[in-house]
Amino acid sequence: MLAERRLPGLIVVDDDGYPVAVLPGSQILRFVVPHYVQADPTLAHVYDEGHADRMCRRLVGRKVRDVLVPERAPRLPVVPGDAQVMEIAALMAETHSPVVAVVDGREGRRGRLIGAITVSDLLERLLPASAAAPDD
Repeated sequence: MLAERRLPGLIVVDDDGYPVAVLPGSQILRFVVPHYVQADPTLAHVYDEGHADRMCRRLVGRKVRDVLVPERAPRLPVVPGDAQVMEIAALMAETHSPVVAVVDGREGRRGRLIGAITVSDLLERLLPASAAAPDD
């Protein structure tokens, strides 16, 4: 789903719709890349594209619970629906999360999921197209 929809991560919710974790795409890569290569990235050059494709096939049929490693997950990035842009940016920066869960305001940060904000969404808001290119 991440690849098909070009998502930076997934927000995982419980049966009642409350966010419980964010699964960044980078955490999925930890499942694919062997631990010894993660420990010493210089070993990655010995893998050709065919080997890399075969390793990625290990994800086929896996469920979120198979690749979600709660102890490696950053603090759950959650904001209420009325959060300001800089609050969201600060939270993304602090948690290194490419996506933030937006919850209804009735229960504060423990509310039900009502949306998500990606880093792309945020940068688009902070850097409108007219301001992104410097004037000549």
